[in-house]
Amino acid sequence: MQEQEWRARRAAYESAVDALTAGHRERSRRQQKHPVFDFLFTYYSLRPGKLRRWHPGAGAVLENADEFLATAGYVRRPEGVSVDPAALPERQLTAARNVHRLLKATAGRPPRLGCSGLHEWAMVYRQPADRRHSYVPLRLGSEGTDTVVETLPMKCSHFDAFRFFTDEARPLNPIQLTRESTVDNEQPGCLHATMDLYKWAYTLSPLTPSELVLDCFGLAMDARELDMRASPYDLSAYGYQPVHIETPAGRREYALAQGALAERAAPLRDRLITFSEV
Repeated sequence: MQEQEWRARRAAYESAVDALTAGHRERSRRQQKHPVFDFLFTYYSLRPGKLRRWHPGAGAVLENADEFLATAGYVRRPEGVSVDPAALPERQLTAARNVHRLLKATAGRPPRLGCSGLHEWAMVYRQPADRRHSYVPLRLGSEGTDTVVETLPMKCSHFDAFRFFTDEARPLNPIQLTRESTVDNEQPGCLHATMDLYKWAYTLSPLTPSELVLDCFGLAMDARELDMRASPYDLSAYGYQPVHIETPAGRREYALAQGALAERAAPLRDRLITFSEV
C-alpha cells in the first residue's frame, strides 16, 4: 500500500473504533456501570486505546512506514514494511498455533443451538446474596430463576461460561467441562464461542488486519446483547426487551438469533484460521 492509502485506511479505522467505543468511554469517565457492554472491556482484555491501534495484517506491505518497526513482528523489506510471522516472539507464535487448533476444531463441528442461554442463569443459581450484577434486578426473582435452571436441560459446551456456574449449578451440566477439554467441546453454535472470535482476533495481532478485529468486535457486541437479553436480569431500565427463554416461544426466538449469529461468525472464523497458520 502506498503511504496515502494506508494512512487513509488507518484514519477510517480509528474513526470507526471511536464511534463504537464512545458510549463505553463516556460511561467510564462518569464511573457508570453497564451490565451488557462493560463485559467487552473487562472480561476481554483489550482496552479502547489498544483496539484503536491499526495494523494492516500479514501479507500487506506499507510504503514509508518505519513507525511500525517498533512493534514486534514488523520487518523492513526492499518494497516497504510488513509483518513477518518469523519475526514474532515465540510466545506469540505458540498462542497463534493454539488459536488455530481451537478454531479449526470448532469450525469442523455442526452448530448446536439448544442451550437456550442458560449459562447466565446458572451463574446466579441458588445465590441470592452477593450475586453477579447485583445492581440489576432479576426478572423472575431468585426463586423463579432457580426454577428455570432446575426445569430446563443444561447444555453448556463452553468452559469459560461453565467455570462461572455456581457450585450447585455445575452438576446439572451433562459435561463437566475443563480448560484442557476446550478443544474437544467448543462448537460454532455457542454464543460465547462466537463472542470469543474477538479475543482470538486481537490475540493474533499484528497478523490479523485490524478491520477483521473490528468486525469480530461488532459481532461480539451483538452476541453480548442477545446473551444478556436472554439472561435472568431485568434490563428494561437500559432499554432492552427480554428474550423469555423460560417459555417455548422465547427459546425458539433465542435459537433463531443464536443461529443467525453463528452464520455471521463462520466466515470470520475461517479468516482467522487463515491468519493463524504460522
